[in-house]
Amino acid sequence: MYEINQNVKDSRQQYYQHISGQNLTPLWESLHHLVPQTPNANCAPAYWNYQEIRPLLMESGNVIGAKEAIRRVLVLENPALRGQSSITATLYAGLQLILPGEVAPSHRHNQSALRFIVEGKGAFTAVDGERTPMHTGDFILTPQWRWHDHGNPGSEPVVWLDGLDLPLVNLLGCGFAEDYPEDQQPVTRKEGDYLPRYAANMLPLRHQRGNSSPIFNYRYDRSREALHDLTRMGDPDEWEGYKLRYVNPVTGGYPMPSMGAFLQLLPKGFASRVARSTDSTIYHVVEGAGQVTIGNETFHFSAKDIFVAPTWHGCRFAAAKTRCYSVFRTSRFRKPWGCSAKHVIN
Repeated sequence: MYEINQNVKDSRQQYYQHISGQNLTPLWESLHHLVPQTPNANCAPAYWNYQEIRPLLMESGNVIGAKEAIRRVLVLENPALRGQSSITATLYAGLQLILPGEVAPSHRHNQSALRFIVEGKGAFTAVDGERTPMHTGDFILTPQWRWHDHGNPGSEPVVWLDGLDLPLVNLLGCGFAEDYPEDQQPVTRKEGDYLPRYAANMLPLRHQRGNSSPIFNYRYDRSREALHDLTRMGDPDEWEGYKLRYVNPVTGGYPMPSMGAFLQLLPKGFASRVARSTDSTIYHVVEGAGQVTIGNETFHFSAKDIFVAPTWHGCRFAAAKTRCYSVFRTSRFRKPWGCSAKHVIN
């Protein structure tokens, strides 16, 4: 540490004011902040108890209709990022409600979106002319710039967790959106059209490769079965239990360019070791119960709850009941940049 007398400090401040008129600033005053010794956590650990916020979500159905709202969503705002509609610095998350008889109008945008279905049955989402029913635990994609709308011809409310790369796309200054001329796009493909084409470890002869997965509904019943089959193959990982990554069957990579998603199971009585990662991660509990310690905070959770682990915060899990949860995070873009890292603490 350099010792600097007051005369030098005053002289430097005069210099800084002088160069400021030319929109210049000295790097040496901010270098340690710009290039830190360890990653800076730009959000805080946070937890949402679904049973506590569900009445507020249902109340929104009386406040505004799905058509007027375009998307009736309660945004999950990180307490360290209030007013920014962000759950982490690079991710948006919110709980969307669609009531019986409602339609959420068709539109498209160049932000990528994913959805984990939280509760209810009878609703559908339509993406690029194909409809798919929504069931609890399903993982549904809306890749960038694809027409999509939602409808609920059923008899009960349906709720899902939205995840978008909104903050990241907005940071890059390249957000676009467009409304479809009608509330719903025409259905041009049969339900399940993607299944025989892409869901059997095979590809159609004339497949045109895109940057997102051609499978847009990863059904929970199938994913859950695969995860439980994995538990019979050996012991769980000491840090993450049993965990599978959702993949684009064409490339083997993540389903969409900017977000990774996983399904994870912790056996009853499992207690993990502690690890931390440069990826801020959002967890949605599909079933089961337990607790997680993120940094210095401990949260007790059960089915449908949501919590977020910020970058470089140590995480430790304990399962009171066998539990399964969905995970999503921005991670793919970090790997080619060499910015992705994981550190085992114990």
